[in-house]
Amino acid sequence: MDKNSIQLISSINFWKGKINISSIKGGITNKNFLVVDGSRKYFVRIGDDIPEHLVFRSNEVQASKAASKIGICPKLLFNKKSIQVFNYVEGKTFESEDIKKNLDNITKLIKKVHTKIPDQLIGQSVIFWVFHVIKNYKNFLDEHKSSYIKILPDLLNKAVKLESISSPFEIVFSHNDLLPANFIQDQEKIWLIDWEYAGFNTPLFDLGGLASNNDFNENEEKYLLENYFEKKLSTELLIKYKAIKSASLLRETMWSMVSEITSNIEFDYKSYTAENLTKFNESFDEEFKIN
Repeated sequence: MDKNSIQLISSINFWKGKINISSIKGGITNKNFLVVDGSRKYFVRIGDDIPEHLVFRSNEVQASKAASKIGICPKLLFNKKSIQVFNYVEGKTFESEDIKKNLDNITKLIKKVHTKIPDQLIGQSVIFWVFHVIKNYKNFLDEHKSSYIKILPDLLNKAVKLESISSPFEIVFSHNDLLPANFIQDQEKIWLIDWEYAGFNTPLFDLGGLASNNDFNENEEKYLLENYFEKKLSTELLIKYKAIKSASLLRETMWSMVSEITSNIEFDYKSYTAENLTKFNESFDEEFKIN
């Protein structure tokens, strides 16, 4: 653990007594900790605004509070600038197989995010528009002379094609980062954490992200979509879904390209970029390749 994080956690006016701090591994954007204060356990998250990723902690705090009000996110107990303190959930952090085994409940949870959180939001909210994010990343990578600069025009052309295919759009409030590790199951229910990318978006982004992050096969994708929309899957919806899913893979790829330049977290972003770029190219070439 780094001394700065320990000092920051220890300095806040929240703890009742002497605290014990231990790091929680796995975060590739923020630093996460378990803090024990007497008989109570807390999850502590440290991270500044990340403008290059369009991450602003005020939005994350607002989304976390709204998600807590509808009972799907642990309660945010304290926040100040770069630090947030939540109730700690004793439970199992999901892996991809857990997502698939619990897909019915996961689908209901996602639908609850999409339909119920807007009723609880207070103040300004944001839109997380995947095609704007991609263009923003392209501009950032250009300005910072990224090693990927030669392939950026091709990636942007593909994004433009995907945006055209997937329009017009239904808009809901989305989580926008449905990695398996953001789901935790305790004895009572499944919790959804990490709201830093939350904002209004098409529901297909969450559904496509869930599928691509957890290696769904075609039957699992069809099951997910028909359960979510409560109707048989039409050809039009399937094409839109595949376009947004492909865009979500491109966004993840470019997120990693940017992180290679900016992040100081110990993680192999270069390999992560290569992995996601391969997934995106395969997805695009299979469905939407320009002849």
